[in-house]
Amino acid sequence: MKAFLPFSMAVLMTSTLAAAPDDTPDDPHLWLEDVMGEKQLAWVRERNAESMKALTSGTGFSVLEQRILSILDSKERIPAVTKIGDRYYNFWRDAANPKGLWRRTTLEEYRKAEPAWETVIDVDALAKAEGENWVWHGATVLEPEDRLCLVSLSRGGADADVVREFDLERKAFVEGGFALPEAKSRVAWRDGQSLFVATDFGPGSLTTSGYPRTVREWTRGTPLAAAAAVYEGKADDMAVGGMRDLTPGFERDFVSRQITFWTNELFLRRDGQLIKIAKPDDADASVHREWLLIELRSPWKVGETTYPAGALLASDFEAFLKGDRKLHVLRR
Repeated sequence: MKAFLPFSMAVLMTSTLAAAPDDTPDDPHLWLEDVMGEKQLAWVRERNAESMKALTSGTGFSVLEQRILSILDSKERIPAVTKIGDRYYNFWRDAANPKGLWRRTTLEEYRKAEPAWETVIDVDALAKAEGENWVWHGATVLEPEDRLCLVSLSRGGADADVVREFDLERKAFVEGGFALPEAKSRVAWRDGQSLFVATDFGPGSLTTSGYPRTVREWTRGTPLAAAAAVYEGKADDMAVGGMRDLTPGFERDFVSRQITFWTNELFLRRDGQLIKIAKPDDADASVHREWLLIELRSPWKVGETTYPAGALLASDFEAFLKGDRKLHVLRR
C-alpha cells in the first residue's frame, strides 16, 4: 500500500495553475508549473516519503494493510466484464497474479458460479519475459470487427505508457503493427489502417502540463513522424485528442481540446475542416447516433430560455450544426 496522494495533488495543482490568470506573482508555488522538472519531481518524491512515513507508522497500519489485501485478493469478488464481440472480458488481479490477467469467457460460462476463463494476456508473464515492470493501462478495441486492439502498458504505474497493437484472435502482439514509445499518449482507431495519435512528437509538441498538444492521423506502414497534422492546441492548454465514432451509419471524426480541468472544446472534423460545437466551454458534450448531448456546469441562456446548471440537454446533431437551437431537457 503506497501513498500517492501528494503526487496526484501536485500534478493537479500544477496543471490548473498553468491555466490560471497570473494575478499572484508572489505565489511561492508558481515554480511547480514545470511539472516535468527534476527539481519539481524531487519535491514530489520528498512529499511522498513524508506521507509514506506518516501513513505507515503505528501498529494499525499493518492490520489495515492485510485487511485491504484480503479484500482485494478475495476470490469472492464479482468479476466485472466488458463485451467484445461474442465474449466477455475481465481484468483480474489477486495474490497469484499481482500484475493481472486479461481474460475472457462466454456468456454461458459467466453465468456459472465458477466460470472457465481463457487467458488473453498474462501481464505477470509478459513483464517477466520482457524484463519490464508492466502495469496494465487498458485496451482500445477496433469496432465493429472486434479483433484488433491497442494495448497500453505503463512502466511501474507511471502516467506515460507504451502502446502496442494486439490480435485478439491469435492472442499475440501484431508483428510490425502500430506501436508507440513511452509517452502520455491519447490514441484512437480511425479505421483498420489508421489511428488518431496525440503523443510526444518532440520539442513543442507537449503542453505545459506535459500532455500532447497536437493530434495527427497515422497511416499503417508509415513512420510515426510522418503522421499528418489534424489539430494543434495552445501551449498552455491541458491536452488535446482525436477520436472516430465507429457506429455504423454514423461514422464521424472528432477532435477535443481540454483547455483546463473543467473547460473544453469539441470539434467535428468533416471534409478536412474542423467545425466547433457551439456550447459553453465548461459544458461537456458528446454525440450518440443522431443526438448531441450537452451537460451543463453553469446556467446557459439560449434565446429566451435559460437552462440551469446540471441540466442534461439533447438536440438533433445535424440540425444543431446548422444553427437550430431546439433543445430537449432530459434532466434538470
